[in-house]
Amino acid sequence: MCVVSTHPPTGQQPPQQGTLPATALRGVGQRPFGIYVHVPFCATRCGYCDFNTYTADELAGGGSFRGWLDALKAELELGARVLGEGDRAVPRAETVFVGGGTPSLLGGEGLGEVLDAVRASFGLAPNAEVTTEANPESTSPELFTALLGAGYTRVSLGMQSAAEHVLRVLDRKHTPGRAVAAAGEAMAAGFEHVSLDLIYGTPGESTDDLRGSLEAVLEAGVDHVSAYSLIVEDGTAMARRVRRGELPMPDEDVLAADYELVDGILSKAGFDWYEVSNWATGEAARCAHNIGYWRGGDWWGAGPGAHSHVGGVRWWNLKYPSRYAAALGEGTSPAAGREVLDAEDRRVERVMLELRLREGLTTEVLDDAGVAEARRAVTDGLLRDDELRAGRCVLTDRGRLLADGVVRRLVG
Repeated sequence: MCVVSTHPPTGQQPPQQGTLPATALRGVGQRPFGIYVHVPFCATRCGYCDFNTYTADELAGGGSFRGWLDALKAELELGARVLGEGDRAVPRAETVFVGGGTPSLLGGEGLGEVLDAVRASFGLAPNAEVTTEANPESTSPELFTALLGAGYTRVSLGMQSAAEHVLRVLDRKHTPGRAVAAAGEAMAAGFEHVSLDLIYGTPGESTDDLRGSLEAVLEAGVDHVSAYSLIVEDGTAMARRVRRGELPMPDEDVLAADYELVDGILSKAGFDWYEVSNWATGEAARCAHNIGYWRGGDWWGAGPGAHSHVGGVRWWNLKYPSRYAAALGEGTSPAAGREVLDAEDRRVERVMLELRLREGLTTEVLDDAGVAEARRAVTDGLLRDDELRAGRCVLTDRGRLLADGVVRRLVG
């Protein structure tokens, strides 16, 4: 599951067409660099989802795969020109992540064209990690064979749950066993790295339901698991059901117990957490693309509503596919707005993101008040004492449950 937000942050500035400040371009190619591609298409809309996605009815003729792909190619070419201006070499993508939406709706040929567009504009670094998300219901053995042949190295499947009634509450259309079967098909096709995504805390999900989902994940034999607590986002169908009293809000105590169950079962099975919501069987199985986000790397987000970050400058694209395509068709940037992070913004962001990692965060990033709070967090059992004495803030098991609160304490 990709971690790029589709919501514009506060402090927006008007975009400057196809340019970046010299300070942002300094060091391009020396920092980790990835490409995120946003596929805005879905067959149906899940009740909990607030991502920038559209069904055929919602598009009402206002977007198509071919029109989106042509616009995507134009944006990638624009990105290569911006980052490679003058005598600067265009950075090759060390990671590519195709998310959405439902990328698997494009089929093997369509996803192959997407990766070809990245190759033609930025190029791929040797041994680049190339991931696509996929909905189990729109996959097949033939799709996975085509993806492997096209150059994809990793597949992330949205499982969410193995309990039929939980999938029904989430408005997921795949059958309970389909995600595990799809994972098997991907591995049979030759994929070494396959991830399954879970959501816990859905109204009506019991401890036995969650345990059954985790057992199904382990039976699948994948090497990566992402598990996220259900968040009821404003404007979604689920939020409306909660407001009408048809569903209860997820309970914080239940979510904490669920997280402990997830971590306990996965850890016992040989998975190590490397980020608060992500577990892998080894370093090679970790998602390098998402690690790039958490460590403050550069990435170009291409597609409607996609976010980008280069050298402390963030920008986000027009959200509606037809408007996005129209801007690029007119030879202008599809950016809707941007923000330039100052030194304090970047410091706070480092705390927010790096603290979530197993390696934690160096205390050099904290101010004096933050260091004092870190010592208090050790006393409260939220940070590891041995790591703090070595100059790092590393969450304890309890600290992971309260990670957002720890961040607030460290940044004041």
